[in-house]
Amino acid sequence: MPNRVVYLNGKFVPEREARVSIFDSGYLYGETAFEMTRTFNGQPFQLRQHLERLQGSLHFLEIDPHLTLDELERLTRETLSRNRATEAADVDWHIRHDLSRGPAEMYAPIFAEPQRATVVISCWPLLRSMGRFAANYTQGVEVVVSPQKSLPPGLINPLAKTRSRVHFQLAQLHAKRQGPVWPVLTDAQGNLTEGPSWNILVIRDGVLYSPQSDQILHGVSRAITYQAARRIGLQIEDRDISPEFARQASEILCTATSFGLVPVVRFAGQRVSNGQPGPYYGRLFAEWKNIVGLDFVAQAQSYAPRVAAWEAAEKAAISS
Repeated sequence: MPNRVVYLNGKFVPEREARVSIFDSGYLYGETAFEMTRTFNGQPFQLRQHLERLQGSLHFLEIDPHLTLDELERLTRETLSRNRATEAADVDWHIRHDLSRGPAEMYAPIFAEPQRATVVISCWPLLRSMGRFAANYTQGVEVVVSPQKSLPPGLINPLAKTRSRVHFQLAQLHAKRQGPVWPVLTDAQGNLTEGPSWNILVIRDGVLYSPQSDQILHGVSRAITYQAARRIGLQIEDRDISPEFARQASEILCTATSFGLVPVVRFAGQRVSNGQPGPYYGRLFAEWKNIVGLDFVAQAQSYAPRVAAWEAAEKAAISS
């Protein structure tokens, strides 16, 4: 039953009662650092790496949460522990961290306590999202080049993961008008950068290419894919990737924490190779499975027939 709790500023509160002030700087300015981690077999995967990246984002925003990495990790594991019993044992989780500067200074007089960072740690079961995603692993996805540009590195450091992401949302809205497609953004020169919350990778002639590292967020799942690529003998190279270069790829992949690795079968209106998931994808997925210790494609497929019942239980809990 959905009785999830959220860690909010030193307390564990019911998810539906968790509230952040309308005067919070995260709401007013998007001044929030965040991370999304997931579990495999119920255990947070590479949690420390995510928290270290979160720490880097907080440093960029000059936000001090007054919590050490060890304390954040302990609170994260406790939040997950308190929520596990609300789902079946085979259900994995998204773990989300959202940390803002707290109430904006101009509104300080209405708050009884001194200004402090807002710290939220929440967990969300992956059954619905991954159950609905399952077909993408075998059918692949279609990627289009968005007219929306990425933020230039000189404007906002792409290594900082913040909630100031309206450019991603605009790309999503544009793509939605074209159907079930995924948008990839470009830099000022028209080279591919990243999708909303995912990295794109291109395979040509036995080389795995990534957009230039100074243009993109360094995804934890991108690093796992690099690890998998080395295991199967793929060379790795960062370079400018134009849409024309990508059109000549034998395979194109998307990678993100939530779904791991998924093949692209159409790019910019044309088929990638024969329009089917390619052999490198299969080999990379096999390595991914070994690295995380779970066949997450089979897991997502097992979730798919359970989605409707899960959604009904959530709605019933709200109305009760």
